[in-house]
Amino acid sequence: MSSKAPAKPPPFWHQACQYLTESDPALGELIQRHSGDLLVSHGDLFRTLINAIVGQQISVAAAAAIWGRLTSTYNPLTPEAMASADPLVLKTLGLSRQKIEYLQGIGRAFNDPAMDPIFWVHESDDKILTRLTSLRGVGPWTAQMVLIFSLVRPDVLPLGDIGLLRSAARVYGWAEEEKAGLPALRQKLEPFAERWKPYRTVATWFLWRELDAEPVLY
Repeated sequence: MSSKAPAKPPPFWHQACQYLTESDPALGELIQRHSGDLLVSHGDLFRTLINAIVGQQISVAAAAAIWGRLTSTYNPLTPEAMASADPLVLKTLGLSRQKIEYLQGIGRAFNDPAMDPIFWVHESDDKILTRLTSLRGVGPWTAQMVLIFSLVRPDVLPLGDIGLLRSAARVYGWAEEEKAGLPALRQKLEPFAERWKPYRTVATWFLWRELDAEPVLY
C-alpha cells in the first residue's frame, strides 16, 4: 500500500469544475460522476514528451507495455539517457525505427540550453507549441499533451485526439457526425467547445475520463 500523500488538484481545478457544470449540464454529469479523480502531473516535461511519442498511433495497451519496458531500462529517463541509448536496445523494447530516431533526436535537443525549463514555465501556450513542434516527431497532438500533462495549462483543446472526439460524440449524441468521420466530429467540436473556455483542458480531461477505465496520464 502506498503511503504517498493524495495528489493535489491544479489551482484552477475546482473553479473550472464549477464553471463547466454551470455552462454545460452534460459535462456537469461527468464531473459529478468522476469527482474523485484529478488531472495529475509528475512535472517532468521531457518524460511527458517521450511518453506521448511512445503512444503515437498505437493502442493504449501496447503503449503502456512499451512505456513500462522503457522506464525500467532507463531509470531515470533523462535526455542524456535517450541521446546515448543503443538503438538495438530500444528496438528490443518494441519501438519502431522511426520512433527510435525521434526519441534520440529529442534527447539531443533537450541537452541544448535553449530548452531550459525556465522557458516552458513562463512562455505562452502558442510559443511552447511552436518550440515543441519544431522537433522531429512532435506534432500538435504530442505538444498539446505536454501542455496538459506537464505544464498543466488550463485551456488546451486537442482536436487531433481521437478519444476526445469519440467521447464527445457519445456524450452529446453526435451520431450523424460520428458516422461521417473524424473530420466532421472535429468541425462539430471546435465551435461547441467555445462554451468551455477558459477551461477546455478540464472539459477534455473529463471526456477522456468517461471513455477510459483509468484516468489518462502522460
